[in-house]
Amino acid sequence: MTYEYKNRGVCSISTTVTLNENQEIEDLKVVGGCNGNLKGIMSLVKGMRAEDAIARLEGITCGSRPTSCPDQIAKALKEALAQ
Repeated sequence: MTYEYKNRGVCSISTTVTLNENQEIEDLKVVGGCNGNLKGIMSLVKGMRAEDAIARLEGITCGSRPTSCPDQIAKALKEALAQ
């Protein structure tokens, strides 16, 4: 299942996540944001259970912002699981 999420409050524009039938992350794409950092995050979470990635990424902030690209990835994963 592929789910697209419109990011809010960060430099990146959107997050697209593909989960397999075991709710593991098969693919993750983030448009915009810090390219190198996001490539690293995408590489680290591939193959991870969505719930485990949420637990690690949720609540991370960026500077004075109350959210971050990793936090937005967690929000996208939560919404994808709810589908």
